[in-house]
Amino acid sequence: MTDRIKSLLERTFDKEHRTFRRDVDWKPLLDRFIDEGVGDMERARIGLEEMLNAETPAFMDGERIAFLRTVKQIPDLHSDKEMDDRRAQGIAFGEKGVVFNITADFESAIRDGLGTRLDEMRARLIRCREESDAEGLEFLENAILSTEAVLGLVERYRAEAERRGFSDIAATLAKVPFKGATTFHEALQSLRILHFAMWCEGEYHCGLGRIDQYLFPYYDADIRAGRLTEETALEELEEFFIACNRDSDLYIGVQQGDNGQSVMLGGVTPDGKDAFNDLSRLCIKACGELKLVDPKINLRVNKTTPLDIYKLGTELTAKGLGFPQYANDDVVIPALERWGYAKEDARNYTVAACWEFIVPGCAMDIDNIDAVSFVGALDAALRILTEGCSSAEGGLRYEDVEKEFFCEIQRRADAIVEKYRNVEILPGPFVSVISANCIENARDISKGAKYNNFGVHGTGIAVAVDSLASVRHLVFEKRLVTLSELVKLLDTDFAGRPDVLAAAKDAPKMGNADPEADEIAKRLLDFWGHAFDGKKNGRGGIFRPGTGSAMYYIWHAREIKASADGRLSGQPLSANYAPSLDVPVKGPVSVMRSFTEPNLVPVCNGGPLTIEIHDSAFAMSDGVEKVAHLVKFFIERGGHQLQINTINRETLMDAQAHPERHRHLIVRVWGWSGYFIELEKTYQDQIIKRVELGVSG
Repeated sequence: MTDRIKSLLERTFDKEHRTFRRDVDWKPLLDRFIDEGVGDMERARIGLEEMLNAETPAFMDGERIAFLRTVKQIPDLHSDKEMDDRRAQGIAFGEKGVVFNITADFESAIRDGLGTRLDEMRARLIRCREESDAEGLEFLENAILSTEAVLGLVERYRAEAERRGFSDIAATLAKVPFKGATTFHEALQSLRILHFAMWCEGEYHCGLGRIDQYLFPYYDADIRAGRLTEETALEELEEFFIACNRDSDLYIGVQQGDNGQSVMLGGVTPDGKDAFNDLSRLCIKACGELKLVDPKINLRVNKTTPLDIYKLGTELTAKGLGFPQYANDDVVIPALERWGYAKEDARNYTVAACWEFIVPGCAMDIDNIDAVSFVGALDAALRILTEGCSSAEGGLRYEDVEKEFFCEIQRRADAIVEKYRNVEILPGPFVSVISANCIENARDISKGAKYNNFGVHGTGIAVAVDSLASVRHLVFEKRLVTLSELVKLLDTDFAGRPDVLAAAKDAPKMGNADPEADEIAKRLLDFWGHAFDGKKNGRGGIFRPGTGSAMYYIWHAREIKASADGRLSGQPLSANYAPSLDVPVKGPVSVMRSFTEPNLVPVCNGGPLTIEIHDSAFAMSDGVEKVAHLVKFFIERGGHQLQINTINRETLMDAQAHPERHRHLIVRVWGWSGYFIELEKTYQDQIIKRVELGVSG
């Protein structure tokens, strides 16, 4: 790491960039929109114009990649009442209703430049006039003005850089992003501006996608021409990565760090060739040196990936960053093809904000539109079965419990289909400019893209599996209680029956390679993977079930009492696809055996196996290699996605008590990494309760 990068890094940790910020009151703009009845498309364009006009060109000493947020707030374009009125009319929205969780077509936008896009829009505008296409005219006129607003801020930055004697920055901004980039530095600066503008337009959780693929031609050309060495290219890349951390506290998310700045490395190219390259390695190296939460590194692998690449990833894990997150091409690509994605698009997949799989540039998937609580579904099923009878009196069998559980899952899946029959997305004219086919179609991406699928999380998988095993164990095998009695105990945290609670905790658990629990998991995920078969959403797409939880592992836990596995009321579920909290598992190999028993192709919306490795594992001389072999084992067994947290419970508890000592401590939360001391205590406590595994033996 050069002295310049060290200085920029330290001053970013010290939050020097926040001194440039100011508050702006956007309420008068929203009042104007409401009073004048301004339409959605025009609001999006005016909001971006006003936001960019309010920005002040700002520079940190020593930087060469410009653009820094100086306005804290992005304008609200719609009031809560306006959105509620639409919902009352039967319209549904994904989260805030805007374009989110996508990766734009950065590759062609960087290559061609926004000037080319303006020419294309003006030519297409003529056709719209000739065809009397009013909707196309509205989109293109606002898209042109939005693009000109972005270029207007670029020109103000260029002029200010020139005035202050930053000639290298001024020269770069005189070219990009209006013209196509021709060097690695220009490509990074162009990407910074395009990504910056998306957030200013109101899009959020905007991923960066496969940067080692679309930036590689610039890197390779510079290396071959002698304009860069690996060392100088690393310096360029590290500055870009640092820039990703300056505005992120202003980005929308449940917590800081939950901002969607994910990158995908490796995998295969759209024509099926190995995609891991020298820039992939450089990205991993930059991330390891900087030790920042952004960008989050995802690494695509498969059965033929050499151990050397797993070791590179594991070296990042050892630094306690919570990434890379691994994705298995052998599972994900067939899953996407099964859902109707073209082979070349499936091969080009990346992840959205956390871990949901998407195709960059040409998709408007809402990959986390809702979730089904498996623990809640089982609780409901048990209560349905026990209305008016006990298990003995009613002649119930364990198979009846599973059957009713699956029926309840189906009812909840069907309710989601109905709930999102009429989904609208608010327009994003600028992001449409840098997304495939929008200009040619003369339609905003909010109207639909090549893919318009919805992803649905399935939460509390391990808790539901463990609870089913416990029901069979307690009610139908040991006959400690009837089903009715068990349900009543769940309402009281097993009050008065410590023997039942102890037996519940002792029942088979998912994560120990126990055939009884694992067979239940196989049946559950097989059912879940087909719960939406044949069902279409209102935008012409399909529903994609997954094994993720997002923040629902906290939210869904609050909605139910205790569960039959011995989990008490209010205790969180495990995050994503992971063993239940406080379950004494045998070790990481047994966990991976259990969690790769089900066929994961039908449930591949995303949702990684999440495990915790005690940091002492990496104190051993062969610790990195052992964990690398562990990851390889998971991939070879057909695991779809994996993330490993390196933690130390004592360190985390000390960080709760003395946050000033641990300002750089990073942990994996559910699909993103954040600074531990900045998390809400609920999330801190859940992470502390996760089971720490060793890798000895």
